[in-house]
Amino acid sequence: MKSAKWENIFKGWNSTESATVHTLKQVPIFKDLTEKEFSELEKLIHHRNYSAEDYIFKNRATGEGMYIIMNGSVKITIGTKSASENILAELTEGDFFGELALFDDEPRSANAIATQDSELLGFFTQDLMTLQERNPVLGQKILFNLGGVLGERLRGTNSLLIQSQTK
Repeated sequence: MKSAKWENIFKGWNSTESATVHTLKQVPIFKDLTEKEFSELEKLIHHRNYSAEDYIFKNRATGEGMYIIMNGSVKITIGTKSASENILAELTEGDFFGELALFDDEPRSANAIATQDSELLGFFTQDLMTLQERNPVLGQKILFNLGGVLGERLRGTNSLLIQSQTK
């Protein structure tokens, strides 16, 4: 039997963007995109669900693209689940990972494992290629932003290496 309680029919009444676009707007790779460009990008995004402890990808697997956490959490590790596991990062909603795979065909350098039930957005190399063909200006924006993110992460890694050598 249906509840006699009324649903809020006005919830989201004036909403102009989907939850997917809202999540994409948090990712620096997609900064400075117009509403129309987000709409075009949203059509290429893949939704994936993972249960806690599911591997999203494993070390040395073929890299097919990047993931954005819409809901849930993910850990990035090297080693195995035994005592030799090293956690490189613990990521939550709005974080992204695996973006290097958009640039090369090299295997993954770490594992990505859901630490709780998670909904991820996937943006894969083939999607980027399709976007480049359909809308080269949008593709260039994303590649330029992606290069900036990779440069920032490389500088951070270099800083950590320098700090570890001075201790």
